Amino acid sequence: MTSSSPAALEIGIEPAASADDGALVAAITELVNGVYVIAEAGLWVDGARRTDAREIAELVRWEELAVARIDGRLVGVVRVRALDGGTAEFGMLAADPARRGVGIGRALVAFAEAWAIGRGFGAMQLELLVPTSWEHPSKQLLHDWYSRIGYRVVRTSALGELYPELEPLLATSCDLVVYRKALEPGGAAMPPGSDPD
Repeated sequence: MTSSSPAALEIGIEPAASADDGALVAAITELVNGVYVIAEAGLWVDGARRTDAREIAELVRWEELAVARIDGRLVGVVRVRALDGGTAEFGMLAADPARRGVGIGRALVAFAEAWAIGRGFGAMQLELLVPTSWEHPSKQLLHDWYSRIGYRVVRTSALGELYPELEPLLATSCDLVVYRKALEPGGAAMPPGSDPD
């Protein structure tokens, strides 16, 4: 599945064979980690990273990564996967900070939703890590944006309840907030200008 919009933005599931492309895997890893260093500043101990090349190669091999390119250059990524028979999930959303405001994040979420609808899923879910004792500006921005595009909080739990292996890497106490949105086949695209990047 490929979609395009103004500015020659192309998004598609990266083929499994690309898992063996070391340069591409490294570029995706660097993009994701670079975005999350800023988006999750203060949440993790020094040196903690969102992902590594091994995980990225695995996700590409499973065909769970959609990659955005402008003129052939990597500018964004989002993970898509099935959770159960009725719900899909997107995560690891990252858009090139040097191209803020051109709609990459919005297009990646729209792609993820279309991917889910095309496979018969009736709902899309996402997880947002938020500190429990202070307000993180990036997390508030994302909460507001996800709420505007139809996502609603369905559960909040301590990060350690779902990902106990990650809890020791936290620099501050955090909750994992789970959002969900009902998907409608042929639903309207997100309005222009509704992008956090």
